[in-house]
Formats: sequence, C-alpha cells, structure tokens
Amino acid sequence: MRIATTVFLTDRTVTPVRLARALEERGFSGLYLPEHTHIPVSRATAAPMGGELPEEYGRTLDPFVALGQAAAVTERLHLGTGITLVAQHDPIGLAKQAATLDHLSGGRVTLGIGYGWNVEEAADHGVEWRTRRERVRDHMALMRALWAPQATGHEGPYASVRPSSAHPKPVQAPRELAPGRPLYGPRTLIGGSAGPKLFAAIADHADGWLPIGGRGLTESVPVLRRSWEAAGRDPKTLQVVPYAVQPTPGKMGHYAELGLEEVVLQLPSAPEEEVLRVLDGFAQYL
Repeated sequence: MRIATTVFLTDRTVTPVRLARALEERGFSGLYLPEHTHIPVSRATAAPMGGELPEEYGRTLDPFVALGQAAAVTERLHLGTGITLVAQHDPIGLAKQAATLDHLSGGRVTLGIGYGWNVEEAADHGVEWRTRRERVRDHMALMRALWAPQATGHEGPYASVRPSSAHPKPVQAPRELAPGRPLYGPRTLIGGSAGPKLFAAIADHADGWLPIGGRGLTESVPVLRRSWEAAGRDPKTLQVVPYAVQPTPGKMGHYAELGLEEVVLQLPSAPEEEVLRVLDGFAQYL
C-alpha cells in the first residue's frame, strides 16, 4: 500500500520544498494539498468539521504553485490536489496549470477535485451554489478537450472553447471510460461524501474516489463498484483513496483487506519540527 500525506501548507508552516524533500527521503509516495482562495469573514456556512473554522483555511498556499516547488526538488514523489475547487476556476487556465505541472513533473500529478462546502467563497467567484456539480462536470469536459491530442472544442452550459492548439499536454496516457471514450489528462479522483450523485459522477468522468476521513468504506465501496460497472467501466481500474486519515494499525489493516492501494495521511498545519516529528511517527505504516 502506498502511503501519501496531506497538509494545509500556509505562510506559517513548513515550506513545500522542505516537506517534499523529507517525504521522498523517508519513502512516502505523495503529497496532496488543499485549496481555498479566501475565506469570507462574514459567512453563514458552517465549518465542515463543526465548531470554529481553523485559521489555516484562510492562509492556505496556492496548491499548484506549492506543488511546482515540490516537483522541482523531487524525482519520485507524486503530487496531488485535495481538492481543487474546479467550479471556482476558469477551466481554460486550470487545464494549462494541471497540464504544465504534469509535464514538468514527468507525469506525477493526481487532480483531486470536488464541489466545495463554503457557499460564500464560491459566490465571490460567481458560482451559483445549486449549479456547482454541473459546473464541475462541464469544466472538466472542457479541460479534457484541451488535453486531447488533436485540436478539440467544447461547448457547454457554463464554459466553451473552440478547437485550439493547447500545449503542453499531460504526460499521463489516456484511460478508457468505455470503448471509444478516452479519458485524457492526469489521474482524477473526486472527493465527497458517499451517495448516488457522487458515485454517478465518479463513474462518468473520473478514475476514482477520494473519501474524506475514510469512514464507512465497508458499506460504500461495494455500492460505488456497482455504479462503476453499470457505467461500463472496467472493475479492475476503480481507485479508492482514503484521504486526510488519522491512522491506526487497525484502520490501515482494514484498508488493506478492502484491496485499497493508497492511503493519504493527515499531517498537522505546523512548523517544520512538529510536521517532521509526526511524519516520523507515520513511518511505521510504510
């Protein structure tokens, strides 16, 4: 099982360069970074974990800039977002960012995507909340058009692009959604809570699921597998990657029994000394 990590990197924590080097030296497989452009101070949206929203949410580094630094000082470390708020981006620009990072890193990128939780943050980006799922699907379709080897256009309800020259292309090879339906671009995992809407989206346009916290997988993974196979996807290709996990030996053993091949462990948003201390504690799971 591959053991990756995630952390809220901020202007007060360990730097991307120091953390990436430490991860690769110790044999961890990857680094995933979250995204928030800003957190409106006046808001009605409750924090997803309950209580007060931790300060690091409003201090988070841009994940693509930080992962670019991590790519430059490593050779094997996989680089992921967890998650990219796709609806809040110009998809033409996001396609360029993701393809450039995949190109410069030699194909090491995982694009973790999702729908978000902060209504006010999304509104400042011009996103009407009820449309966010459809926007993500439409934006991803446009991005994949730009990642296609031939000039391909896309016209959708929320975003359009004419057939264009768009390079660099992602390094990662196309996968098959179904016969005749190639999936272009970096490995894509969708984050979110188990449910029919989420599982239908995963089966429709992703490589797998990024379940936050990793709870309830005994019940939910078989349901996702049924949705995946009903969509004509190869059952061997489904990827489920528990995310932001606080590990225990029993929990990690359970994931192995479920046949999962990667787990992303949660590091504290903290200065270098504390992060490395926790990282060394995670070494038992490598």
